[in-house]
Amino acid sequence: MAAAADHVFDPWDPAFVADPYPAYAELRARGRVIRYEPSDQWLVPHHADVSALLRDRRLGRTYLHRFTHEEFGRTPPPPEHEPFHTLNDHGMLDLEPPDHTRIRRLVAKAFTPRTVERLGPYVRGLADELVAALVDNGGGDLLTDVAEPLPVAVIAELLGIPAADRPLLRPWSADICGMYELNPSEETAARAVRASTEFSGYLRELIAARRAEPGEDLVSALIAAHDEGDRLTEQELVSTAVLLLNAGHEATVNATVNGWYALFRHPGQLAALRADPSLVPSATEELLRYDTPLQLFERWVLDDIEIGGTTIPRGAEVALLFGSANHDPAVFADPGRLDLARAENPHISFGAGIHYCVGAPLARIELAASLTALLERAPTLALAAEPERRPNFVMRGLRGLRVELR
Repeated sequence: MAAAADHVFDPWDPAFVADPYPAYAELRARGRVIRYEPSDQWLVPHHADVSALLRDRRLGRTYLHRFTHEEFGRTPPPPEHEPFHTLNDHGMLDLEPPDHTRIRRLVAKAFTPRTVERLGPYVRGLADELVAALVDNGGGDLLTDVAEPLPVAVIAELLGIPAADRPLLRPWSADICGMYELNPSEETAARAVRASTEFSGYLRELIAARRAEPGEDLVSALIAAHDEGDRLTEQELVSTAVLLLNAGHEATVNATVNGWYALFRHPGQLAALRADPSLVPSATEELLRYDTPLQLFERWVLDDIEIGGTTIPRGAEVALLFGSANHDPAVFADPGRLDLARAENPHISFGAGIHYCVGAPLARIELAASLTALLERAPTLALAAEPERRPNFVMRGLRGLRVELR
């Protein structure tokens, strides 16, 4: 008999959102899979199970490649949500093979190690510029001054979004990502639908412009691949561009502010990092693990599976708790301790299996670039005010992070 998650897991409780990690420890103690009625899901809190299920082909991000909604025992989304689902369901994150394989193969060409490394000087130069401006101002909001503009500019540059249009991206992205929270409200859904319609319309215009006049960017490259017969529909192209723009900055923004907030709360670790910049690579991984930007990842059960003696039937949904897995003492020694020199760090913040984050190498370069620039150019950087957490649980972040130079 599976344990229940009542009174432990409450993603709508501000106290839980502020610090979910003690609750995760209790969930892990309750068992390997825990039923959670409010979201009609099975919670999976252990690292070994999360890691294995991310690779298990009996689970999928969608079920529509095999079943109708009715066959799967699910209610179709309401018609008024259609613009969001059309946009979301044609991106590779929510597709399964063979469509996922075809689209990912095309996109992966833009994220080869060689291509990403070629972006390195641009990323590091932009990080230096942003931090220099922060220093000149004597401080500011690390979120809006550094954490947001860096990855937004990088992914927009990669896709060929004109600089003048880039301020549109973050609001659209935030509204769309609201639908990834558990049980989103109708108000959240309405914002996501509106953003999906506007974002899609913008990208269709951009695609038309790139068809007429191709550039040295990913959108132009994907159009060319389609023209050469790689069967990328325009909707897939729009959905892929939105996915890359959203995923290409959302996690990096949150990882940056979550990471720096953790550093400010661990002055000994921050001092060690300032004294030894060679720790930046391991520090980047540890900050991703310690306060995970994506706390939960959902999968549909396509065929019955068994976890720890509990059968999860076809048609159910599992919630893989990345934040809990990254604090599992079976894998991480003293997981509640921030250890920037942690040698063994198999965190799963970028996922695993066929849906492993295609942009992970770029995210690592961005995180290391901003971390290095702030360590070098702002050695007296300090927290100016306690930040306020965003109410979101799945996408874990802050409303802002006010800093000053002392």
